[in-house]
Amino acid sequence: MELFFELAVLIMSVVIHEVSHGYAAYFQGDHTAEYQGRLTLNPFKHLDLVGSVILPLVLVITHSPFLVGWAKPVPFNPYNLRFRRWGEALVAIAGPVSNIVIALIFGLLIRFASASLSPAFIQISVVIVFTNLFLAIFNLAPVPPLDGSKILFAFLPNQGGSVRIFLEKYSLILAFAFIFYLSSYLYPIVQALFTFITGLS
Repeated sequence: MELFFELAVLIMSVVIHEVSHGYAAYFQGDHTAEYQGRLTLNPFKHLDLVGSVILPLVLVITHSPFLVGWAKPVPFNPYNLRFRRWGEALVAIAGPVSNIVIALIFGLLIRFASASLSPAFIQISVVIVFTNLFLAIFNLAPVPPLDGSKILFAFLPNQGGSVRIFLEKYSLILAFAFIFYLSSYLYPIVQALFTFITGLS
């Protein structure tokens, strides 16, 4: 039951993450996500077999200290964005920001209203806060296809296009290498942020 709940929290968190990308593009003038029916919180519109099902299950089976995943990327056309140079970076950062906002809402409830909350709600909130913090920090890594790479590309000079081509060519390899060999180093950062927000150790 606990595993089912943790997976449910992860799935809804990545769905909100992706929908936030879509709205960030929408408010810049791109309606691609809207036309494809992706500006919805219906998880079945966003689930990705590998990122939403297989990877989380593998992490659970291997007793990973973290649980992470992704949904199908919400499509957008960068040429429709109002802010050409920074538009893609604004779309990218919207996802992690949505996860940070969720973490702050539930984390501050834990810190300042725990006396009036049920133990079950606090337990649920702990999972929500930790999951969303990890998703935010994880996605800010400058590794394609994670959001941090799009932010990095916005700061590259025009001649940096070859760097982007190289990174995107090997994005799947880089992403899985990061997940299985480097993402564990994010755990202390997430734990510190969790303690800072909630007051819990």
